[in-house]
Amino acid sequence: MKKFRGLFFGFMTVLALTGFAGVPDARAADELKLSNNQRIACGRGLNAGKLQNINCKSYAYIFNTRTSDFYRCQVSVGVTRDNKEVLKVDTDGSCKLKARIYPGDSSYAFDATETEPPNTNSFFGSGGTAIWVSDNTKLSAKGCIILSVGVGPDVMRCVDMTFDK
Repeated sequence: MKKFRGLFFGFMTVLALTGFAGVPDARAADELKLSNNQRIACGRGLNAGKLQNINCKSYAYIFNTRTSDFYRCQVSVGVTRDNKEVLKVDTDGSCKLKARIYPGDSSYAFDATETEPPNTNSFFGSGGTAIWVSDNTKLSAKGCIILSVGVGPDVMRCVDMTFDK
């Protein structure tokens, strides 16, 4: 009986430690938030032999509410079909880490939006990305614009907002 009690106590200790080990993971998961602005753009094209291509891309942002780091995620699906059936489906997707907006850790809120890809309504080409981040612990916000300039890395500039009274 003494051996069983020791075994039971050891099992309960291991169970308790593994149960508490998941707590930081749950807290870390609460720090990652999906932005509210997701967009999708699709296009169609015809190839020789009456094949039709349909391509769609969508993106979203995942933001760390403690550090102000964020990821830009993009997914794409392409379909090639003829008059009778789907011949091929291609998929791709990944998330890339972008810059940190605030230098220190706090509690932040975040949203982002992008201009649509070039089309007849897009006078300035592919445009850029607008990022808005605010500090939930004090009256502080930044507005950032990311421009894809085509030569070298993207240009990102943030402006600290002033609050008029």
